[in-house]
Amino acid sequence: MARDHGFQPVRIARIVDETPDVRTFALDAWFPYRAGQFLTFKACGTLRSYSMSSSPDTDDEISVTVKRVPGGLVSGWMHDTLRPGDALEATHPGGSFCLREDAPDRRPLVAYAGGSGITPVFSLLKSALATTGRPVRLLTAHRDAESAIFRQQLDLLATRHGDRLHVRHHLDDRHGLVTEEEIRGLADGVDGPGDDADFYMCGPEPFMALVEKTLTAHGVPADRVLVERFTPLPSVPARMPTPVSAPSADTGTVTVELRGDRRTVPQRPGESLLQSARRAGFTPPFSCESGDCATCLARLTRGEAKMRVNNALDADEVAEGLVLTCQAEPTTPDVAVVYED
Repeated sequence: MARDHGFQPVRIARIVDETPDVRTFALDAWFPYRAGQFLTFKACGTLRSYSMSSSPDTDDEISVTVKRVPGGLVSGWMHDTLRPGDALEATHPGGSFCLREDAPDRRPLVAYAGGSGITPVFSLLKSALATTGRPVRLLTAHRDAESAIFRQQLDLLATRHGDRLHVRHHLDDRHGLVTEEEIRGLADGVDGPGDDADFYMCGPEPFMALVEKTLTAHGVPADRVLVERFTPLPSVPARMPTPVSAPSADTGTVTVELRGDRRTVPQRPGESLLQSARRAGFTPPFSCESGDCATCLARLTRGEAKMRVNNALDADEVAEGLVLTCQAEPTTPDVAVVYED
């Protein structure tokens, strides 16, 4: 049976101001999820994904923590408009930024969180401390003390789990930017260089690029590093189809059908079906653009396509012809997809 990717109503139970530009929205709803996952919300005529800061193993309510993005359509609306009792629509939880189920109970967990990247990491470490014996090392990086998200909660956890949780709070206004030396120091931890650990990172792109580069140079295997990227995506305004030349036999074609409208454009090397749909003038559904949330789901009706990443569909759904258009690239000259309601 195909997985249900539909939306469900959720109601705001309470709102917590974490910092001047970050709020936590606790939901009056409960459904199964894993620490580190996210919810995708339908609001303001578009879709946005926000990580859950709650843990299914320690918290009685589901919470998402949202940073106001300058000019952000949905984050601004959530901060300015939502009040306890208000309702909005959300998908079932998605995402693969989760604790490894096969990790030994004593394997260290090392995490790097920049800015609002602490949100899914906070969820992960709460579950790790509650359900495993794993030691946890965390580096958080913020502009200043006022912008440090969950600092008090993290300090309380560090006091409660002093033998297992080590937290370093990095503040740019006091310490300058995060350095490779700090990153290596956390990776080495108390067990010396090369200890057997899983590494998690989330935050702004420059921060994560530095962490990834440093860990790679330090000899950390790529399969031990899990990355969650926050990439706020602008809403794509409705527009007329872009004029295109007649498809040629050597380029192939992509035909897209959305809400009864069908358009065809030439294939472009390396372009996803979602990008082709936008080039055809459509405003197709999307959210994470990382192969996690299934918001961009469509059905192949002709030809074949290969997904670069698939963290949302099971084998039966793929066999039925369903694809994540943000990750699917045509592998045959003639491809057609339909976005189903």
